This record gives sequence, structure tokens and C-alpha cells, in this order.
Amino acid sequence: MPVDLNGYWKMISSDNFEEYMKALDVNVAIRKIANLLKPDKDITHEGDHIIIKTLSTFKNYNMDFYVGKEFEEDLSGVDDRKCMTTITWEGDKLVCVQKGEIEGRGWTHWVEGDELHLELRAAGVVSKQVFKKS
Repeated sequence: MPVDLNGYWKMISSDNFEEYMKALDVNVAIRKIANLLKPDKDITHEGDHIIIKTLSTFKNYNMDFYVGKEFEEDLSGVDDRKCMTTITWEGDKLVCVQKGEIEGRGWTHWVEGDELHLELRAAGVVSKQVFKKS
């Protein structure tokens, strides 16, 4: 049975995020601003339907999807690209594959205790973020 991701999560650490944004070709001004942010995650998880809201003082991003169903994701709030996205459970990890211009793009979410872990991947670059349930 997949883990319960429901809750409000506050970022406590971020590693290698600027390099990840460089791999996505995010412009330098946006990278500098985004690297200073500590966004929160507000997750609603009901069966195979998951909504992940990434909330910050600069920009918010909402991802509303059904596990196992491919959809076109509009990343105009992130790096102005569109990709075909599929999210599946691999054990107790939620794994996202984003097919498009950037090779090896995607992310993985998992829970350890009261912490939500996020590994972001793009073009061989990995960024890791940790959030604490509040």
C-alpha cells in the first residue's frame, strides 16, 4: 500500500537546486530568486488522485494528476516547457517521468518519519530537498 502523502510540508533543506535549474536552462535572474525560496508543499492524496501544490512568495505551482495515467504537463510556471508526464508508485516512492526536451527529467517523493523527501532530476543533475510535516 502506498504511503499517505496528505499534509502541509515546510522545506527544511535544499541541495544542488541551482545546478538543477541550470540543467533546465532557467534564466539566471529566476535561478537566483528561486534558489533563495523555501517553498511549502500542500498535498492532497485520495487513492490514485493526488494534488501537489508548491507554494512560495514568488510563484506557486499546482500539479493535479492520477497515478499511472500519462498527461501533458504545462511547466510554464517552472521552465516554460511542456512534457508528457507519468507518475507511478515504485514501492512506497512516488516516481515521476517527464518526457520532453530535457533528457532524464523527473522526480521522486517519499516519506521518512515526519519528513517528505524530494529528489529532482534533469540531464544527469540531481537536487535533493527535504520537507517537514507541520
